[in-house]
Amino acid sequence: MRQRTAIVIGGGIGGLTAALALDRRGWSVTVLERSAAPAASGVRAGTARPVRSGAGIALAPNAQRALDTLGLGDAVRAMAAWQGAGELRLPGGRRLARTDNAAAVRRFGGPVVVAHRAELLALLADRLPDGALRTGAAAELVDPGDPGPGGRPARVRIAAAPDGATGTGATAATDGPDEELTADLVVGADGIHSAVRRAVFPGHPEPRYAGFTAWRFVVPAPDRPCTAHETWGPGGLWGTVPLPDGRIYAYATAAVPPGGRAADDERAELLRRFGTWHHPVPDLIAAADPAAVLRNDVRTAAAPPPAFHRGRVALLGDAVHPMTPNLGQGGCQAMEDAVVLAQQAAPDADLAAALAEFTRQRLPRTMDVVRRAERIGRLTTWRSRPACALRAALMAATARLTPDLALRALDGIADWRPEGPTYAAGTRGTRTAAQPKEHE
Repeated sequence: MRQRTAIVIGGGIGGLTAALALDRRGWSVTVLERSAAPAASGVRAGTARPVRSGAGIALAPNAQRALDTLGLGDAVRAMAAWQGAGELRLPGGRRLARTDNAAAVRRFGGPVVVAHRAELLALLADRLPDGALRTGAAAELVDPGDPGPGGRPARVRIAAAPDGATGTGATAATDGPDEELTADLVVGADGIHSAVRRAVFPGHPEPRYAGFTAWRFVVPAPDRPCTAHETWGPGGLWGTVPLPDGRIYAYATAAVPPGGRAADDERAELLRRFGTWHHPVPDLIAAADPAAVLRNDVRTAAAPPPAFHRGRVALLGDAVHPMTPNLGQGGCQAMEDAVVLAQQAAPDADLAAALAEFTRQRLPRTMDVVRRAERIGRLTTWRSRPACALRAALMAATARLTPDLALRALDGIADWRPEGPTYAAGTRGTRTAAQPKEHE
């Protein structure tokens, strides 16, 4: 039987997970990543090795179980830095609620792992076949194809690639200075401004501004110890999370008009907004390199898409269900998408039926996560003193009556399990999820 070919457009977390999952299912896979610059994609030009970028990522147990199906769950758990307490606080330092990873293990069967995004990208990319990842490859979907019996393949055009870029896994042709590939399946994993989404659903509304902007950066840990926390204040929040290499991942959001930029620099903007908040917030801001502070408007899905597929094209991650970061599920849901797609798209499966089942499983679940994250995001934009006081009182009272308040928002999300066995939470001879070890 001829080996089926897949092209994945986008070399982020969802795209690399999909490529690896399809490769494990017997597909010949090519990943096309537009960027050749680390700042845009975390991928060093001309290689399959992502480099360090300035953001962390939280991986809840659902994402870890998705990675279990690829043999990478324990490797991710070994990245865990945050194994102690996490707190919900007010800008003056008052604690409203507290949780820890032992509570996550009890509630969801595994811990929440906070890893450096670039290290996760490297872990995924290193498992791909040599030459499968092409950087500096700006891809355009030309034809979504027809998945029916004897139907035409999908076609993708790549602008002339930089010298030395190589790739395997799809049939190639040359058309002038550009390159055209055909494949049995195309996976659109090209992010929130997805060109693949626009090509397959041209009338679908673009993601809309969620009402707040986010800042992110990574710095060395301060001299004074600090606990992982999220602090809610008027019109915004601050988060501090340890990374496994001894550094701190910090993030913040604020309810501001879209498209804004600081007149001086973003570190100065953070000092103006958060510089009087409790320890370690001022110290972390002071330690940041202004050029390394990332600022992005937060956008969310304006409406559910008609489907997660059309023709021979499947969409996943931010390309089809962008969501606010308030549940920490953007990357996690992309990983779920990738694993479910590969599970349905067996090498001998009816592709039309497999893609329809992918949509059936993923569309309602991810849209529910989108709505739940957006509801929490709206709470963080409250500005008035009475509203913020009421919010704090309700949080404190709920935390007293119901332990693990911060984890309740993930009920029905973090406890997801893929089809088939995983080795999460101590099965398959591993240590418990709360005490990870190296996978290899």
